[in-house]
Amino acid sequence: MDLTWIRWLLDSYAFWLKHELIDRTGTIEGQSERLYVSPFVVASHTNAEDPILNYGNRQALALWEMTWEEFTATPSRLTAEPLNQTERARMLNRAATQGFITDYQGIRISRTGRRFLVKQATVWNVLDDHGTTQGQAACFSQWIPLPQVEP
Repeated sequence: MDLTWIRWLLDSYAFWLKHELIDRTGTIEGQSERLYVSPFVVASHTNAEDPILNYGNRQALALWEMTWEEFTATPSRLTAEPLNQTERARMLNRAATQGFITDYQGIRISRTGRRFLVKQATVWNVLDDHGTTQGQAACFSQWIPLPQVEP
């Protein structure tokens, strides 16, 4: 796990939202562990042209039904069904322009095809030490399982 990325993710959340995502006391290793075991979902990707997920905490891995290796090899667009990818892209662009949003809602899909509705997600730009956007992150604690779509 990239501790620099974790620090950027946490620092950026505090910068945009004006409060901490988790308790920031202690070492970055301790903060990383607290983030990983948090009861809410946290996921992120870099700012590549077709971003690959580069972080998911334990709750994200469980929700998307993936191992760390699977999650961090997944293009982030594939967390949404093809039908919902346009809306997802619109949301990411809005967050990129504003720096963050706190009102995202959308349908996502797990590795095994289970669908769920994410509610009240916060999405923010992850900034490096120089203020340059390196990617985006999201967190949420509300999701609703949805019925399977028949082929």
